Amino acid sequence: MKIEKITDIYEVLKGRTEKKRLVVAYANDSHSIEAVAQAVEMGLVEATLVGDTEVIKQICAENGYDISRFRIVHETNDTKGAERAVELIRNGEADVLMKGLVSTDKYMHAILNKEKGLVDPNAVISHVTVMECPAYHKLLVVSDVAIIPCPDLKQKTAIIKYVTKTAKKLGIDTPKVAMIAPTEQVLPKVQSTVDAAILAKMNERGQLPGMIVEGPMALDVAVDREAAEIKKMHSPVAGDADCLVFPNLESGNVFYKTNTKLAGARLGAVLMGARVPSVLSSRGDNVETKLNSIALAALLSE
Repeated sequence: MKIEKITDIYEVLKGRTEKKRLVVAYANDSHSIEAVAQAVEMGLVEATLVGDTEVIKQICAENGYDISRFRIVHETNDTKGAERAVELIRNGEADVLMKGLVSTDKYMHAILNKEKGLVDPNAVISHVTVMECPAYHKLLVVSDVAIIPCPDLKQKTAIIKYVTKTAKKLGIDTPKVAMIAPTEQVLPKVQSTVDAAILAKMNERGQLPGMIVEGPMALDVAVDREAAEIKKMHSPVAGDADCLVFPNLESGNVFYKTNTKLAGARLGAVLMGARVPSVLSSRGDNVETKLNSIALAALLSE
């Protein structure tokens, strides 16, 4: 099934006989519990809440959530809550991780812990967003907008693999990847154009199979066929990109927030590169975005 809208992911998950198991790291906040309660009620996942049992009971009682739908693991400390959630993943008791009322630093520390975490040696952790933009004709898979400040060539290679893996889960057989830069020209003094050209050539020579990588490519050319025609950019990616890989966090983050705050985009986002997909919600994310992110993580879970 080709997924054309974020909500199509829900239908795919509902059709599965075996639900993925979500664990929430320190689920002591109403927003996280509301999103998880909806996900469970819709049949998207099964859920374990790691947190203070009394706080969780109170939140469920105040909001009318059926607490019997959750498995609860009692933990009153946020750091230990994150560590316990990661331990459940390592023990095979859960398939997907989600951040609750714990700081991003503590959440990431639990994931990245060399002895008890979820990251294999030399793995690259990156943030991948699936975005439904009203002005674009299909879903976009975007990276990195939250984790890697200025990815090098090795990290960009990993990011390409993550966005194309995501695109294939959405039903796209051969994802079209645009390496975003300020221009289509290769300029030795502009590193983003140099890296993009190298990665496009690697794809051409079979080092990045199963996809089409084009770059350097300005954003307008990647998403607007008319701009591509005016600039005489002849490529299957031009005006029809499935995936956008940004040269740095600043440009990716501005794109993300412009689309969500000014253009009404809907989205789901996950961390990739660890042993399981992980939901890293922003404080500014609404319940719908958290629910979409849970669904995306479950879709990506092996």
